[in-house]
Amino acid sequence: MFEHVINALVHGSGYERIATPGCSDRTIRRRLAQWAGWGLAGELHAAALRAYDQLIGLELGDVAVDGCATKAPCGGERAGPSPVDRRKGGLKRSLATEGYGVPLGIASAGANRHNSPLLAPTLNAAVSQLGGIVPEERSCHLDAGYDGQPARQVLDELGFASQIARKGVPAPIQAGTRWVVERTHAWMNGYGKLRRCTERNAKIVDFYLYLAAALVTIRQLIQRARTRYRWDTRPTTKRLK
Repeated sequence: MFEHVINALVHGSGYERIATPGCSDRTIRRRLAQWAGWGLAGELHAAALRAYDQLIGLELGDVAVDGCATKAPCGGERAGPSPVDRRKGGLKRSLATEGYGVPLGIASAGANRHNSPLLAPTLNAAVSQLGGIVPEERSCHLDAGYDGQPARQVLDELGFASQIARKGVPAPIQAGTRWVVERTHAWMNGYGKLRRCTERNAKIVDFYLYLAAALVTIRQLIQRARTRYRWDTRPTTKRLK
């Protein structure tokens, strides 16, 4: 059953196309709704974060947040007219990452929502996924779209030092460390279900978002542990032999 859900996430195919004689499309939808209601994807992502922190170490002193708009042609609770796609149905994904780019927390809304109102839900989701364990000295890196009093007030209330790009200043001059969240958005857009989300239920949308975040976290854990934990007879190539 889980393999069918992974296929749906990776390829973005309809459930009728990935169904097999042992697992029908109705079974996939029913089990998916059950898992989403239980919040299993969020728990899986939280477990992946704990494993990454134990083996590699999360860089929580520098958190980056940014939004990304993707397609949502079927509408639903997390869809809205996209301002970058001729007002077609779109999904806004607001993502918080740690210093290396490992996803911490996600908030979703319609594509017509501005990034700034999603800042507080995104950071609160990140703290929740971390079990409330965050360093006392922490900074939040944002682009010029957050340059305003509401975003700064949110950061002050949550205890983050603000590192916000100023409007009117060229981006390469003040890029800072927020580029990692854009790279993570690119990683997550590699999943077909996120590029073109056809789900209408908000819980199922969030399920796929956190499932993709868990897979990204596990992949980074494997890649970084491969070079950190190495024995003398280990093959030098990345391919395991």
